[in-house]
Amino acid sequence: MEKIGKFQAIMWSIALPGFSQLLTGQYYKGTLYVLTEILINVYSHFNTAIMYSYLGEFTKAEEVINYQWLLFYACLYFFAMWDAYQYEMPASEELSFLPFLSAAAFVTIGLIYSSKIKLFGHTLGPVFMPMIFVIPGVGMGFIVRYLILKLTNEKQSYT
Repeated sequence: MEKIGKFQAIMWSIALPGFSQLLTGQYYKGTLYVLTEILINVYSHFNTAIMYSYLGEFTKAEEVINYQWLLFYACLYFFAMWDAYQYEMPASEELSFLPFLSAAAFVTIGLIYSSKIKLFGHTLGPVFMPMIFVIPGVGMGFIVRYLILKLTNEKQSYT
C-alpha cells in the first residue's frame, strides 16, 4: 500500500471521507466511508443546507436539514480523518486521536446548538456554527493530549 503523508491524508479526508483510504489502497474501508458519507449526506439534506447557508438563508437551511441524520456526520468525518492520519503517522506518536475525537464532539455540540446560539443577533445555521466549533474542539484535544502525555511522562520519571 502506498504512503501519502499525514498532511495529504488529512486534506483528502477533508475533501471527502474515504478518499485517503482509496489513495492508499484500502479499498474496502475507503468505499465504506464514501458510501456512508453519501448516505448521511442524502438523508440529512446536507448539500441543500450548505447551499442555503452560503446564500445567507440560514432559516431555510435549518428547515431543510434532518438533524437525526446529520448528527452522525461529525463522527464519520473525523473518524475517517483520524483513520487516514494514523495510517501515515509514526508508531511512536501517542494519543493522536484526541484532537479528532474532541473536534467531533465539539462539532456535534455546535450542530445541536446551531439554532440557539446567535452572533450579532443571527444564527449561523447547521453548517457554519459546527464549522466554527471545530477550532475549539481541535484546540481542546491538543491541550488534553499534551496534559496526559506530560502527566504520564512525569509519573514515569518518578518511578
